[in-house]
Parts: sequence; structure tokens; C-alpha cells
Amino acid sequence: MVKEKTILAKITLLFHLHNNNLQWIRIISDPSMVDNPDIPSFQPHIHGKCVPSALIPLHMKQISMEIHCSLDTAFVTIVGVWRVHCVKRNRSCFCRLIVPMTEQGSVLGVEVDVNGRQYTTQLIPIKENMDTGKLAKSHRGGFLTPQMFATTIPQVEGGSNILVKINWSQKLSFNSGQFSLSIPFKFPEFVIPPGKGDSKIDKIMLNVESGTGAEVLGLKASYPLKIVRKQVGRLECSYEADVSTWSQTKFKFSYAISCAMVSKSDILGGLLLHSPSKQDLDKREMFCFYLYPGNNQSKKVFRKEVVFLIDISGSMQGRPLQSVKDALLAALRKLNQEDSFSLIAFSGETFLFSSTLQLATTDTIEKATQWMQTFVAAGGTNILQPLSQAMEMLSNVFDSDSIPHIFLITDGSVENEKHICELIRNQVTTKGSRFPRISTFGIGTHCNHYFLQMLALISKGHYGAALHPDLIEIQFQRLYATASSTVLANIVVDKLYNLDAIEVYPRYIPDLSCGNPLIVSGRYKGEFPDSLEVSGFLSDMSNFTINLKAQSAKGISLDRVVAKKQIDLLTAQAWLSQSKELEEKVSQMSIHSGVPSEYTRMILSQPERETLAFESVGLQEVHKVNLEKLVDSKGHKIMLLRSLGYGFGNINATAENVFPRFGDPLFPDSASDPITKAASTFCAQYCDCCCCACLIRACAHLNNQCAVVLSQFITALTCFGCLECCVDLCCDF
Repeated sequence: MVKEKTILAKITLLFHLHNNNLQWIRIISDPSMVDNPDIPSFQPHIHGKCVPSALIPLHMKQISMEIHCSLDTAFVTIVGVWRVHCVKRNRSCFCRLIVPMTEQGSVLGVEVDVNGRQYTTQLIPIKENMDTGKLAKSHRGGFLTPQMFATTIPQVEGGSNILVKINWSQKLSFNSGQFSLSIPFKFPEFVIPPGKGDSKIDKIMLNVESGTGAEVLGLKASYPLKIVRKQVGRLECSYEADVSTWSQTKFKFSYAISCAMVSKSDILGGLLLHSPSKQDLDKREMFCFYLYPGNNQSKKVFRKEVVFLIDISGSMQGRPLQSVKDALLAALRKLNQEDSFSLIAFSGETFLFSSTLQLATTDTIEKATQWMQTFVAAGGTNILQPLSQAMEMLSNVFDSDSIPHIFLITDGSVENEKHICELIRNQVTTKGSRFPRISTFGIGTHCNHYFLQMLALISKGHYGAALHPDLIEIQFQRLYATASSTVLANIVVDKLYNLDAIEVYPRYIPDLSCGNPLIVSGRYKGEFPDSLEVSGFLSDMSNFTINLKAQSAKGISLDRVVAKKQIDLLTAQAWLSQSKELEEKVSQMSIHSGVPSEYTRMILSQPERETLAFESVGLQEVHKVNLEKLVDSKGHKIMLLRSLGYGFGNINATAENVFPRFGDPLFPDSASDPITKAASTFCAQYCDCCCCACLIRACAHLNNQCAVVLSQFITALTCFGCLECCVDLCCDF
């Protein structure tokens, strides 16, 4: 009977996750409440409680999506209506919404209406010593996996309609001059209400704001979009259709940006000025300039002199280390024969493939591949020693047409991280533009991602991360492609620092690469110049100069576009400087923009209760509130979601060689959440849809009648193709 219960729970969880839909999940502790709310049917008496939870999809009645693209960022809004169709009207359950997005997505807000009862998310300042109390056991939401955001609505009655509006920001992909994005706007058949019912209408709106004087060209989409309005710098499209079933196709689109002012090297750019809104606490003016590398696929890049630093400490054992080796092998094969490289493996000590750089010939790459197979994950973590060896190895590189580069891959934190940053800063000051670019790659949440970001920032390198072992290979290849395709180096901006006061993000302007537009923003006081002159060196060492004329950022909410970049950079600076003033600044920016940060937390609350609670202490004092006292005995009014940040690493876990993990230290037992466990299974990596489901617990004392009821429901679902392979692969719970 226990085996039957476990398999049944696995199957329902797999149905939920197989298509990675925007999901509603019903959470039911008493199986006797399961019934049609409109036409009650005879149900035999069912004993027991439901532990653990299984999943049943809710019926979807309406769905629409709106996307606004500005520069390199897309803002996505999805509005949908789901119905709790298999719970009695006099009973209630918990419902969980799950939204798929990539690791570069940032949740901006969720609004839920359940028969007039409203819930909203909000960011509030938070302190390190906040007393979470029983909230630490609530598991009401957050990221279940790096790509799946969830939130839970309590006590939803059978027959209720749930109206949801969710907003998130998403970085657009850029390749060969094309911006692109893929959104899982597709839905399985089992979310379709039975019978004729209401008409089904797919609605999609796509708006593109390209920037100053730039025209949107070559729009391609997986849906037949209709152009509503087209102007210089703006394109509005829509799709609306009566359908018999909900969409079965991802929404993919791509477009290019063309500008009358294109440089000889196919690099184009723009300069935007923007005044702060009335709600903006920072009243200084804003600026943003950008460079796009264009679509010339034959564009020559700088020759590469590369040293790879690979963490082989004990925590990298198994899947992480194997994924890293596979990613490195793919990177080595992309080197040209005139490029040169070496590898350094490190734990508590270092192991060199070669003490000098070797040309990337076929024979040398084969030897490096064989050498990597000897890696044994063991020992501690020492980052400074291999980093110093790599810098020494590259110190003799003087070729003007090459860029020395270091790739640091690690899953751990070390005690001397601030010292390493200061050492690198001093070296950059001394050696200038010839200092190696250091690109960093963090695995899991035990490493300090803000240390890695700061290290990359200081050296004008790039930063990447994989918060799950499944993502290591693809995310590192993305980082490597960006960092190794430099087309414009040593960028200097004339006149930018002649203002009364100015802040620039990032402070150290990185190189421009083929796969990554360069966007620099900031705040200033004074009279901004009419134009900026941006210059640098191309791969043939010829000088490059482009003049960017200042224009008003009409139609572009510049503060929203650059908010996440600025928050991440300021957080790294706050970590390095230990500045409470910077931490407070990040907190204010986070609350104003809606972008989560390390110094804010997201809560889900009913507005009337939230308003009363905040008014009782004053909004400016909300960060001093013990949130536990604002929650009623059932924890239903104000719920603290899991942290949406990365955290600042875990030195103890690194020292103990704990396997890399994704999770929230304030919710240490999050791994026991059955949905979290299911989302981490083999099947979840193939999830690519957008829908809604509910959670019902599989009975601890499952009798024959209950098994029949649930089995009949499952039989009605349509994803049997994945059962045989998936059930055995999923973890037990």
C-alpha cells in the first residue's frame, strides 16, 4: 500500500512538472473534500490525512500575455483565471502558483483575487537578525528551483475562480545582431474545462522600444502577430484568436535593431537621458548609453590567451565536476589554433596542466582532455593561490592583438575574498588595460556570488552562475561565448566625468563582445553634454570612435530597465565595503523598482491587514517589525516568501565540502518540500510550458476507493508518454 501511494504521488507530480506550465496547485489535507463543486457525486468514506502532497491541475478559463521590450530587457505580464473544479463548495484548500522562467528572470510582483479576496506581493526592508519564528516553516513561496517561482494562496473554497496577474523581468538573448526571447506560453490538455463551456481566446501583446533613432527590423515570431503601430524606435504587435484548445506552442520572437548611424565596424549605439519620477527617492537625473555589436557574423575578435581555474574540492564530486569537465572540453574545442591556453585545478593545493601557455592545437587539446579525466574531487578550497599562478603565467603575454583571460570556476566561499578583491584592484591600477580579464562562474549557493561579481567587475571580466547542477554546462558555455568574443576593448568615454557629480554602473566599463550588448547607466548632477564620444581598440588594434548624441528616453522606463543591473552591482560593492549606507540604498532601490535584493524580502499579504499593520508602526519603521506578530495563528494573513537572492556564500559548508545546493538559509528544511523535490527531478529540466495545477496529498492510509478515484482522474490526463521513464527517475518522498 505504501508503494502504491508513493507511485501515485510521483505520477501526479510528474503530470504537473512535465510541461513546466504556469501552474496552480491545489493543496488538500483531507481527501474527502475532493468532488465536483457544481454536481456533487457519491463518494465512499475515505480515511486518513494526505501526507505527502500530490498534484492535480486546475482548469484554466482565461489567459493573456503582454511583453514590453526595452534595450536588452523584457517585462512580461501574464493574466489568467483558473477554477478550483474538484473540491466541494463547503470545503477549502491551499492553491500554489508555479511560474517557469530562466535564472536571469526577476519576479516583480504577483496579484491574486479569489472571489473578491485579494492578495498581493510586496518588498519590505529586512535585517539580518529578523525573527522569522514560525514563518521559517511556512514554505509559502519563492524559487523551488532556479527556474521555477512559486507562491501559495491559503484557504481557497471549492468552485472559486482565481484571477492572477504576475509580472517579471527577463534579459533578452542577443546573437548575431538579433534580440530574442522564448516564453513557455503553452498548456497541456488537462487544464481545459470539459464540455463546450466558455469560448477560449489566446491574447498576446508585444511592444518593442528600441532606443534613440533605432528602427525595429526583421521581427519573427512563432505566432502570427499583427502590427498595430510602427514608428521609429517603437513597434506594437498583437495576436488574438478564438481557439478550441489552449496554445500548444511556445511564444518565441526575435528582432534586430537598425540605426542610421552605424560605425565602420558595424557597431551602433545610443545615449538616453531620463528624469526621475515623483516616486523616485533619488532625485538626480539618469543617463544610459549602449553599444550593440551588430550582426556581422564574420567580425574578427581578439586572439585569446586563456587560463582556466577549476575547483576540484570535495564538494564538486560527481555530477558538478563532470559537468564542468564537459563544459571545459566544449570551450577548448572552440579555441583557434593561434590561441593559447593552460589549466589549473585547485582544492587545498594546485595542479597545473602546464606551467606555460600552450598553443590550442588538436594534439594539445587531446592531452588536456586526458589530463582532466584524472581529476579527483577532494580537499578544501584555496582560490588565491591558483589565481596568483594564473596571473603570473599571463604576465609574460605582450601581444597587442590578444586579450589575456582567466576563467575561475568554483562552488565555494573562502575567508580571504575581500583581500583577493583588493589585491586584484591594486594589480589593475598598476598594470592597466593589459591586466587579464577575470571571468567568474559560481555553482550553487555555497559560493559568494557577490565576491565573484566584484572580482569580474574590477578586472572588466564577466560573471555567470549555475544554481543547479543540470545548468552548469549550458550556463558556462554562455559565459565563455560572451567573454571570449571581444570585438572592442579598453573602452573610454570622453566628457562623462566633467559633471558636478556622477555615479556610473558599472564603474569599470567592460569590453564589448559579440554576444552581449554593453549598457552603462548612472545618475548625475549638472548639465549633461549634448553628446558623448566613446572610443576603444578593435581586434586589428585600429582605433574606434563613435559619437553618441543625447536624446530623451521617450517611451522607455529607464529606471526599470537598469534597476536589476544597478542593484546587483551596488550589492557587490556593499559586500566589499561593508557599507550600511550602501545596503540601505540598495534596499530603497529594490522597494522602488520592485526588483528583489539581498536586503529586502517579499511578502504575500491581504492588503487590508497589511495596511493596518504598517499604519500602526509607520511605513518608515516597517523594517523593525517582528513579522511573526503580524501573522494570525494560522499564518494566513502575511506570509514571508523564501529569499529571492543568492546570499553571500557559506564558508562553513565550503570547509565541510557540502554538496552545492539551491535554497534559502532561512528555510533550512526546504528540501523536504515535495514540490521542491519533484521540481528537482530529471523530468523538470525538460519543462517548457505555462499552466496551472493544484496539490492533493496522497493518503497515508490509502483505501481501495480512494485509489480508484485518484486513478480514474489520472487516467484522464494526457501525458502517459513520460510515465514509464519518469517514475523510476523521480526521487522518493
